[in-house]
Amino acid sequence: MRILLGLCAALVLAGCANSGTGRVPPETVEKVDLQRYQGTWYELARLPMYFQRDCAQSEAHYRLQEDGSVGVLNRCRTAEGQWQEASGRAEPQIKGQTSKLWVRFDNWFSELAPALSKGDYWVLYLDHDYRTALVGTPDHDYLWLLSRSAEVTQATRDKLLQEARQRGYDTTKLIWRTPDAKIGAKR
Repeated sequence: MRILLGLCAALVLAGCANSGTGRVPPETVEKVDLQRYQGTWYELARLPMYFQRDCAQSEAHYRLQEDGSVGVLNRCRTAEGQWQEASGRAEPQIKGQTSKLWVRFDNWFSELAPALSKGDYWVLYLDHDYRTALVGTPDHDYLWLLSRSAEVTQATRDKLLQEARQRGYDTTKLIWRTPDAKIGAKR
């Protein structure tokens, strides 16, 4: 009987353990009201990302579509003050689950390999007023701290950092938004 109980306990523990494939994906919010989520979000900070390597400031504009997907327009402002844009579309990874989305941008790669060109967009934290949010990827490689305004209080910044750390993200590598006064300034 002891052997049977020991075997059952070992099986339960094995089922709960990470299979060694990496970190456990972060928890997301339960549900995102996409109607309330649409509009403009300013990037306060992000983990390094190749496609944003020249971005001093970034913002995202989301628009709910009739089919339930979300139109995406990402804008990036370089340190010299030039704007770059990318448009795309986001849709739930699982029908009816609005906290985990796939995002695909309109470019040559998405035309060539549509299945490979979609990225994870997981809403990890969202305040009840839809004023601040954390968005990341399940592998913890990418993270964005977002707000409806380009500047927030230190308390809001601290809250977002705390939420990110609780979900296993390394916040020491964040790249923070460049203040408006420094855009286009001679160096």
